Amino acid sequence: MFSRSTMLMAAIVAPAIAAATPSFAQDGGEVSIMHYFTGALGLEVLQEIFNEFQEKSGVAIKESPIGHEDFKSGILVRAAGHNLPDVFSYWAGARTQFVIDHDSLRPIDDMWAANGLDNVIAKSVADGATVYNGKHYLVPFNYHYAGMFYNTKVMADAGITEMPKTWDEFLAMCETLNSKGVTPIALGSKNRWPAQFWFDYLVLRTAGTEYRAKLMDGSASYNDPEVQKAMGLWKELVDKGYFVANANADDWTDAGDKVARGDAAMTLMGTWITGYWNGIDLKPEADYNFFEFPQITEGLPNAVVGPVDGFVISANAANPEGAEKFLNFVVSDTDIQTKWASSRGALSANTGIDPSIYTPVMQKAAKAVADADAFVFNYDLSTPPPVAEVGLSMFSRFMDDPSKVDAILDQAAEDAKKAFTE
Repeated sequence: MFSRSTMLMAAIVAPAIAAATPSFAQDGGEVSIMHYFTGALGLEVLQEIFNEFQEKSGVAIKESPIGHEDFKSGILVRAAGHNLPDVFSYWAGARTQFVIDHDSLRPIDDMWAANGLDNVIAKSVADGATVYNGKHYLVPFNYHYAGMFYNTKVMADAGITEMPKTWDEFLAMCETLNSKGVTPIALGSKNRWPAQFWFDYLVLRTAGTEYRAKLMDGSASYNDPEVQKAMGLWKELVDKGYFVANANADDWTDAGDKVARGDAAMTLMGTWITGYWNGIDLKPEADYNFFEFPQITEGLPNAVVGPVDGFVISANAANPEGAEKFLNFVVSDTDIQTKWASSRGALSANTGIDPSIYTPVMQKAAKAVADADAFVFNYDLSTPPPVAEVGLSMFSRFMDDPSKVDAILDQAAEDAKKAFTE
């Protein structure tokens, strides 16, 4: 069974609202799809993709979009009740593994082989995102990269022409910005998850990928010296006034707006922020750019962080054949992948995509991923959902009162241990 906390969370989840995507009476039956692409960045384009699939395949789509945060708990409750749609969007990593471990997903190895997806999907993405317990379960729709996105003009006005590569250079840049009256860093952690990228990179840059993997699987603890060191660096940034005040009152778009207006210089966020900024008429490079999270400890692998969004098929799918057609369509059709990546501020896992479809900033992001020693899923996709709840709450409590960091870590260590054993 799923954890009791998951069931309780879902009790307050609003019911899904059926979308207005037209239903076609066709020969391929109907496929029900639930997804979390409900914002301006994705819903309209996704419905265009659904319509195109229906016209080409003869399979009708019954769509149910659910808000991003409600989806996280709602889909687990539906899985526990064996009431999943045929297809649903999901995040690769520990969340997918969690649902597989509860016998709620259908493997897609036959479909994968029949459509030659090994020759379609980038191996670096396929190896980590699609295979669980030795079988393929997920088809990647897109992936993202988390970097330090900044306001180009703010940096130039502050006399900053070289972006930092080391932690000392980063601290010096923050001090320069502060001296110019500009808050260096915007963070909108109202929904908790935006803060995770700070934790991810600070742990990866000080303790490395192997230690982080142990923390994610429960063989390391949140009050270990490695975590204390990473959180100490984070606390130093907050104590020096480098973060905007009251970060937990803002969401990620609020933080993005502060950077866009020049109220703050930068924000650590995924590449979807480029889609948001493009939508409010900011121009890549001229108005915004990014740099990679700086190195801290020499000799550690250069790991980059991000999520992979994909689609999976439920174990009790009423129309598995139609579901498999849909999964193959969304990843194999380069026109569909181009349309989605261009509108979403996303990177495509399809190796046939022409890189020229990306903006110069997104081309730079793709290169950062390609040049990295490791690509790891962000925090709440790297550890089981009940444990992720512990960590996300820990980040929120920390941003509320960094002075209590030691007590916060001790409590997180205790809560995570319980969550791993439940």
